[in-house]
Amino acid sequence: MKTYTAVPRKTMLTSALLAALAGPAWAQQVPAGDTAASAAQGVDPTTLDTVQVTGIRGSLTSSMNLKRDSQGVVDGIVAEDIGKFPDTNLAESLQRISGVSIDRTSSGEGSKVTVRGIGPDYNLVLLNGRQMPASNLGPGGGGVSGSRSFDFANIASESISAVEVYKTTRADNPTGGIGATINIKTLRPLESEPVISLGLKAVNDSSNDNLPRTLQGSNVTGELSGIFSQRYADGRFGVALSASHQERDSGFNQATVAEGWATFYGDEAEDWRALPLPGQGYADRIQNRPGPDDVYARPQNTAYNVNGVQRQRTNGQATFQWKPADNIITTLDYTRVENKVQQQRSELSVWFNYGPGDSIWTNGPVAAPIIYSEDMVNSDVSMGGMKLATKNTMDSLGFNVEWEVNDALDLSFDAHNATAESQPDGPYGSAGVLGVAAFVRGTTTVDYSGDLPIINIALPPGGVQAADALVTGSVFQNSYNKSEVKQYQGRGTFRFADYSALDFGVGHTQVENRSASAIAQRNTWGGLGTPGDYDDSIWYADDMARYFNAFSGHSDPRLTGQFLVFDFDRLRDRAAQVGTASDPACPTCYVAPTEYSEDLRTTETSKSAYLQYRTTFEWSMPLNVALGVRYEQTEVESTALVRVPTGISWSSANELNIDYAGERGFISDSGKYDYVLPNLDMKLDINEALALRGSYSRSLGRPGWTQIQSGQSLADIVRTQGGTGSRGNPALEPLLSDNFDLSLEWYYADASYASVGFFRKNIKNFISDTVVRENSGGLHTPVGGAYWNEALAAGCGVTDMPCIRDYIFTNHAGDPGVTATGTNSAGQLTGTIVGQPGDPIAGFDITLPANQRSDHLQGWEVSLQHLFGESGFGLAANYTKVKSGLNFNDRSLGDQYPMIGLSDSANLVAFYDKNAWQIRAAYNWRDKFLNGIGGQGPNPNYTAAYGQLDLNISYAVSEQLTLSVEAINLTDETMRTYSRHTNMLRYATQTGPRYMLGMRYKF
Repeated sequence: MKTYTAVPRKTMLTSALLAALAGPAWAQQVPAGDTAASAAQGVDPTTLDTVQVTGIRGSLTSSMNLKRDSQGVVDGIVAEDIGKFPDTNLAESLQRISGVSIDRTSSGEGSKVTVRGIGPDYNLVLLNGRQMPASNLGPGGGGVSGSRSFDFANIASESISAVEVYKTTRADNPTGGIGATINIKTLRPLESEPVISLGLKAVNDSSNDNLPRTLQGSNVTGELSGIFSQRYADGRFGVALSASHQERDSGFNQATVAEGWATFYGDEAEDWRALPLPGQGYADRIQNRPGPDDVYARPQNTAYNVNGVQRQRTNGQATFQWKPADNIITTLDYTRVENKVQQQRSELSVWFNYGPGDSIWTNGPVAAPIIYSEDMVNSDVSMGGMKLATKNTMDSLGFNVEWEVNDALDLSFDAHNATAESQPDGPYGSAGVLGVAAFVRGTTTVDYSGDLPIINIALPPGGVQAADALVTGSVFQNSYNKSEVKQYQGRGTFRFADYSALDFGVGHTQVENRSASAIAQRNTWGGLGTPGDYDDSIWYADDMARYFNAFSGHSDPRLTGQFLVFDFDRLRDRAAQVGTASDPACPTCYVAPTEYSEDLRTTETSKSAYLQYRTTFEWSMPLNVALGVRYEQTEVESTALVRVPTGISWSSANELNIDYAGERGFISDSGKYDYVLPNLDMKLDINEALALRGSYSRSLGRPGWTQIQSGQSLADIVRTQGGTGSRGNPALEPLLSDNFDLSLEWYYADASYASVGFFRKNIKNFISDTVVRENSGGLHTPVGGAYWNEALAAGCGVTDMPCIRDYIFTNHAGDPGVTATGTNSAGQLTGTIVGQPGDPIAGFDITLPANQRSDHLQGWEVSLQHLFGESGFGLAANYTKVKSGLNFNDRSLGDQYPMIGLSDSANLVAFYDKNAWQIRAAYNWRDKFLNGIGGQGPNPNYTAAYGQLDLNISYAVSEQLTLSVEAINLTDETMRTYSRHTNMLRYATQTGPRYMLGMRYKF
């Protein structure tokens, strides 16, 4: 049976929540000074009630009191009962909090959090008050990752007792979160009621059924969790053990312009990729051509892909507590996290060459294609495939001792070592990609006007056949990321006779981060061998239209969805055997290299000290004040392994590649900064129900790892217009934010309240990527060189790459830099053309991080929680409105400095909790937001507004046994990402509802 007890004003709920209600109890310790603070507030700490808090109502009551009794602005979620968090993923739980939004993975699962418009990299995540390492691989399992963001998808929720979100900064908080400091609290045996429970769930993810048969996993997967927490020796020794294992087989399907949009002004004339001006070329075939002052963009490619995903997540925790004396408590805890992901992809894509064709355009000032077409003859219908396998692990070991020296002095010491690691978990490295094509494509047209782009391809009778297919290029990646945190914290509180208190402490934190990657790429994009080299049984035909039924337009008769699914392992093995006399078979091309070509190693060492004075002025309206200051000094040492580029080779019609020397070397650089960070928190108790709260603080957010890296890296693939690259700066300053908060809170009834708050952040040293055009390394490109110009003089068009290549191979085979290897199935000559001295030097768009400028963001948070008496019905709602000058200007093609993740958000939770039944319906909405910049040039990527409905129903058969059913994404919502205009699609993603049937038994 569930137990409800009304909680009087300023009464703590449970001994486990004691620290949370009074302040940030890092490492689960009861903060020194709580006794004084409680006494100063009129509460006798010796008579605190111990209340068993269970059920939805109990959870909301605990969360309300966390908000009400904390110093500064704090929100959180408290478990309904140990082992029963309100969502299956911590990120999905956090999104219920006002001002908190989440980023979702492609498979629809919550992953990272944005708080008050501040993105994941600038929110600090703690586990029991300790800084946690974060490891990530680059997109698709490849490349190095510079992110500091913590992936909440790695953490199961079963043994989590509470998650606290500190939106204002205090002197005794660790630094690094200018958006928020998020503290995840786990079970402590001496601070919680003994419990033994076992949970089982069966999971059906409907997205698994919406895949080709060879990509599907199991229709039903399982979850198992258990918790054991007991006390011994008259409560002086406690043991808590918890473990969980979850498996999920799912899928997601995407329509995408993955390579992005080439963007121009309407009067652009010099760039060959731009639309012809009136009176030139094929301008008469363009309807409503963008005007001279308009910005417009042309697509590089458009594709459909289907993806099968299997995930296995295992968490384990062990905690031991011992009280050798009444005034000493020691805690030793260990946490192990493992999250494995396997993904298989099959796709249908078409590539454009910015050549002649028909098109229809929207009106400006940002114009996008409605219909876009290019003339093609025997071009490639691309049907690539991918296998990805990664493993994320985290190990955290911590020791804490709390000593109540006497009635006036408390001391504590905490030591912590944690490591997070992301690495490959399959035979092909972190990700293997096989390019496949049939060279039968004619004129290709795409309609971008709907949510789903409609691809139409002119094909020969019978369409794409297995007999036409062959492997083209391939990429096998090996990526690695490891982050280790070593942290030591000493804290104390001295209480004065008037019940004021002085908090003090010192800390030392060292974070070592390593990101490395290597790529084996075979650039046979014009075709490897002939279709006859491949057994037709490797492939089978399917139709993409079947897998996008959540989007309007999937049944459009114009949609050309026929593609070939293939056996990845068989095709890889066969490709490794195919070769010619001039391009022999290359088995080593189809395994990821073990020697890293990029290796970034950074050590960040921080030393800190703080003082904080807390007191209460017992006026007619009591005023609680905390005034503090923190000093933080950080040193950065960065070392990078760099490749030495030697030249550029033209290997296929629309791709050039960088050649590198065999030797690599490390380059080192360093940086240092220190800051004084003050804070002031005030809370005025106007009456028993009404409180006015104000806070000021200064906080810092550290740069991403790749932002402070040494060395420079260039992208392997170079387009005809040039290449891209990036480099970092270890001397970057952190973001510095002055934060102001003002809120009014009304606690008008038991477990019911309303609040409104205003916040503003003035941010200095804002870091943003800027793109600089450079002639990196003096690399000569054949584009515009002597051979190229000779082909143009012979009659080839400037955009007719096959013609130019055929001319060069025909007339200059064997000349310096020209190696002809044969003919592909489209009748085009193949080989490589290497830039020679005297050819133009290639330009590269180098992305650089810089401390650009100062700006601000501000917003409002409104929250309401109401219980309808003893009816069992209740609701919780909140809305956050954020605005800033840190926005992206879609009409500008110059450098910009936007804030990633800035958006409004809202939540509505309606529930029924009475007797044996608990029913919860939760709707979360996030407005359009900028999720990054990329995809050819400084183009924005916006995620469209998204709302999702989740449902949970549970029934207590007895005090021991509870049955439950859950539905995630009940209304089958889709996600959409686009660039400067909604027609400029980047990703349109379909997942599907997820259903869970579970039971939990408490012994």
